[in-house]
Amino acid sequence: MADGRNTDLSEIISKLWELDENQLTPGEDFSIDLQGKTKVYNDGRQDKASDPLFSFVKESVFKRETYKNFVALLDNYEQETGLQEEVTEEEFRENCRFIDSIMKTKVMKEAHKFLVSKGASPRDEQAFKRQLYDIWFKLYRRTKGVRNSDSSGFEHVFVGETRSGTDDVMGFHNWIQFYLQEKHGNIDYKGWIPPRGRRSHRPIDNPRLISVQFSWKQDVKAVGSTFIGTSPEFEIALYTICFLCGEDSNLIEVEDYTFEIVAHRWGKILASCYPVMK
Repeated sequence: MADGRNTDLSEIISKLWELDENQLTPGEDFSIDLQGKTKVYNDGRQDKASDPLFSFVKESVFKRETYKNFVALLDNYEQETGLQEEVTEEEFRENCRFIDSIMKTKVMKEAHKFLVSKGASPRDEQAFKRQLYDIWFKLYRRTKGVRNSDSSGFEHVFVGETRSGTDDVMGFHNWIQFYLQEKHGNIDYKGWIPPRGRRSHRPIDNPRLISVQFSWKQDVKAVGSTFIGTSPEFEIALYTICFLCGEDSNLIEVEDYTFEIVAHRWGKILASCYPVMK
C-alpha cells in the first residue's frame, strides 16, 4: 500500500467486477450522453447539458430478478429527512426478497466468502442475510433534534435524501435511480465533472464511473459520483466490503479506474458509502 491503494480490497473488488453477470453492456443495454463539463462551484446555476444523461436503457434489464427487486424498494422512503420512516410488512418482505435474490448471485456469494475469511461476517448464510439487513435497512435518526428514525443506509446511498431548509441533495449514488427519476422528469442533468487526476478533460468512451451535477425536483447535487451499468448486487457487495473491512477512505484500483470509496458509519449501520473519481 505504498501508493495508498488497498491491495486486498482492490483484488476482491476486481474479482467481483469480473463475476458481475448482470453488469450491463454499453451500447447494447444502455447509452449515456455526457455533453458539457461543469464545475462543482457552479451549483447547478448553469446548465451544460441540454439533453438527459441517459440516451436509453433497455427495458428488459428491469425484468432481471435483482434489478426488479431493487426497483421495488425505491418508492419506500420519504425524500425529506426529519420525517419518520415506517417499514410496513410489505416493505419488510420487499427488503428480504431483494436480499434473497442478490444472495443467489456469484457476486454476493464471493463477497460473503471474502467477508467470512476476514472474520467480518458469519459463515451461516441466514445469519449473513440478517447482517446485510441491519447494515442496509435498519432505520436510524439522521436529523438532530428529532425523535424519529428518518433514514437508512439503503435510502441514503441508493435513493437519495433532501433536508428541509437547504436545497442540497444528500446521497443518491445509483445509476438506476438516476435513470428512473430522469425518465419521470424529476431530474435535470447539468453536466459531468472531470476527475481531478485525469490530465485530459475530454469524456472517455463508455465510462463506467462518472461524476455529475444535477437537480432533483427543486434540490441540487453539486457533485455526485456513480457507477454506470453495474448491477445492484455488485454495488451492495462493494460497499458492504468497504464498510466491514475497509477504512473511512479506501483507494481502489479496478481495470483502468482508480477511485476512492468513502464509508461513513453510524455504529453498525452504514450511514453513507460512495465512490470518488481519482
